[in-house]
Amino acid sequence: MSIRQPVNKHVPQRTCVACRQVRAKRELIRLVCGGDGSVEIDTGSKKPGRGAYLCHTPGCWELGLKTGQLERTLRTSLSKDNRERLQNYGRDSTRSSQ
Repeated sequence: MSIRQPVNKHVPQRTCVACRQVRAKRELIRLVCGGDGSVEIDTGSKKPGRGAYLCHTPGCWELGLKTGQLERTLRTSLSKDNRERLQNYGRDSTRSSQ
């Protein structure tokens, strides 16, 4: 009789564009650049387009949007409305996750 060894499941990992920490994909929020150049939050991680990841911490959202690292990673530029929407989402989602 053979004893079955537990199978280690592969956990996909991604890097936060702001703090550069590698975390499990599910611990990060994916942002995707759509065909029209606008950046959207991709809660299901299924939308097509170039993606970038940010931690749930307010500092990462602030740093990613303020320094332009998010724009560099997504190869786009954010409009004023798009930037405000992302800042509000980051502020609200990080507040609710604490």
